[in-house]
Amino acid sequence: MGRATLRIEGMHCAHCALTIEKSISGVDGVHRARVSFAAKKAIVEYDERKTSLKAIRAAVESAGYKVKEEKPPEKRQATLIGLGLALTVPVFIIEMFMDLPGKELLLFLLATPVQFIVGWRFYKGAYYSLKSKFANMDVLVVLSTSAAYLYSSAATFFIHGPTFYEASTAIITTVAIGTFLEERAVGRTGEAIEKLISLQPKMATVLRDGREALVPVEEIEVGDIVLVKPGERIPVDGVVVAGHSSVDESAVTGESIPVEKKVGDSVISGTVNKVGALRLKATRVGEDTTLAQMIKLMEEAQASKAPIQRTADVVVNYFVPMVLAIAVASFTLWYLVYGAPFLFALTIFISVLAVACPCALGIATPTAIMVGLGKGAEHGILIKSGAVLERVCKLTTVIFDKTRTLTIGEPRVTDVIAFEGGTEILTLAAIVEKNSEHPLARAIMEEAKRRGGRIPDADWFEAIPGEGVRARYGGKEILFGGRKLMLANHVDLAPFDERIRGLEEEGKTVMILAVDGKAIGAVAVADVLRESSKRAVEELKRAGVKVVMLTGDNERVAKAIARKVGIDHVLANVSPSEKAEVVRRLQLQGEVVGMVGDGINDAPALTQADVGIAIGGGTDIAAEAGGVVLVKDDVSDVVCLMRLSKRVMDKIKQNLFLAFSYNVLAIPIAAGVLYPLLHTIIIPPTTAAIAMVLSDITVVGNSLLLKRFKLEGAHLR
Repeated sequence: MGRATLRIEGMHCAHCALTIEKSISGVDGVHRARVSFAAKKAIVEYDERKTSLKAIRAAVESAGYKVKEEKPPEKRQATLIGLGLALTVPVFIIEMFMDLPGKELLLFLLATPVQFIVGWRFYKGAYYSLKSKFANMDVLVVLSTSAAYLYSSAATFFIHGPTFYEASTAIITTVAIGTFLEERAVGRTGEAIEKLISLQPKMATVLRDGREALVPVEEIEVGDIVLVKPGERIPVDGVVVAGHSSVDESAVTGESIPVEKKVGDSVISGTVNKVGALRLKATRVGEDTTLAQMIKLMEEAQASKAPIQRTADVVVNYFVPMVLAIAVASFTLWYLVYGAPFLFALTIFISVLAVACPCALGIATPTAIMVGLGKGAEHGILIKSGAVLERVCKLTTVIFDKTRTLTIGEPRVTDVIAFEGGTEILTLAAIVEKNSEHPLARAIMEEAKRRGGRIPDADWFEAIPGEGVRARYGGKEILFGGRKLMLANHVDLAPFDERIRGLEEEGKTVMILAVDGKAIGAVAVADVLRESSKRAVEELKRAGVKVVMLTGDNERVAKAIARKVGIDHVLANVSPSEKAEVVRRLQLQGEVVGMVGDGINDAPALTQADVGIAIGGGTDIAAEAGGVVLVKDDVSDVVCLMRLSKRVMDKIKQNLFLAFSYNVLAIPIAAGVLYPLLHTIIIPPTTAAIAMVLSDITVVGNSLLLKRFKLEGAHLR
């Protein structure tokens, strides 16, 4: 299956996107086509055995548009608008305020370039739109201005009567200005992708044959050693092999505090090295880097459609024919039924066509979705489609996996306890565990090093699988392990049993230290909670969302963690495959389920959920299951995600309300329904065109207000 992302030139309304989508979908072998007016892109999935990229490009061009690799220049549009203004202003002044010899001929000469040079894009768009059996806004503009221009031309050369040149020129110039401003405003809704693209440096310093070489980023290969100096952006994903520095990852993860990096730590492409020089071994290059995956994900998400957009699309499909019918009916009623003057009926006809605004309906949803997706990306929340963003605010149940989701996924020492006469418990434990590779042993070693103690080698060491460690140090026999090891070696735990059980009830793994057959202390190790876990659970519960914890751990440990975090519903001893079944059962009960877990281990459950949310997947974004990736290891971003979804959906509803309300009110007024009651209430064609443009810009502007929304610091309800 082939996949292509095409940048489209020539789209100037949401109807254009639907026209292109229809044209591409008609190509044999195209599996799926998604076209976004806001992103100015088409994403096409096709069978390479049946069709080719050349055929798809031809389909775009047959619809009247062009495929470009780069963003089209705005200079030509600005020049045409300048010409339109230079001619329209004199036309308006002469038509309305002056009485000159040969006035009509002068107006004709001034208006004709506006009609056919500035307005050519509308004629072209209307032709290709009708050719594809789909009427768009261009059809309305062409019909309204052509009616005014042709009648005025007839009045100039063949019949006696007033002219409407100011109406035809003003509509074309106003709509041209409006679409230009709208395209620029809509472009701002997609700034997130442009910002991500700008993070990728063009050149990088690579060490080859012992020398530093400045090479294009595209030439870096996996395994190359890359030198990143202070202030430079990191060009690839990699691992630090030399140096120490702090790295600003805010542009990629949304984390404002620089992260310390030392040998062995991973780094992400697009982030900024702040202080010291780093040498990195490249692990992901080109399209495999985190930054490239983020850009690809954002492009696909922006080209996707949210279910709520289907309502607007249905209306848009029938909108232009309905407006044409209303315009013709209005002209007929006023001229033939009510006996109004021809010029009055013609004015009504032109005004109805000029005031109608299908674009406002078409862009109401995608502009808000694009701003929302960008806002999430800035915060390290990557949402894979508009449909996912819409579903998030409908969640009634959120399921959290325990390990590496609510907890950090790495055991850490939580308690060091000395029994009667016991000293240097942690040091002795580290001595016997020094040569072990067990995760619990590493946790003890790290804690001992952190406390600054010197850790000598044991004289003799023996690992007892499943039980613990036996060692000799300083002429003493040391045992370190669980109850089973102590009982097998007749170590009396009765005096300390209550303290040990207390730690175990908290979900901790307790390892007992005995010297020469006597218990002298214990070390408790646990997978500790993330700092944000409890806060996130509290916020979700406050909003009325049911919170469930799933884990493969035993019930005692699971309940201990659940108590700390505030979760009432716990399912323990659940395998990865069984987690998906738990999600399915909840869905059958009518719950809308969000699953939060590790992107790899919990893939079946993430896929089954209505919204799968993979946490900590920042370096493998494209491969993650589910619809959302939280780049930061922060479960409070689940709450931020739900806030964002709710705000975006509110904004979409506002946009649709504004667009529907505008058309429902403006079209009847333009048709003259209020004229019998209030003879001054009609909408002149020029005013109608201005009103139509303002309705588009209002919808886009309302969407852009989302940029000011703060994800943190507010409740879900």
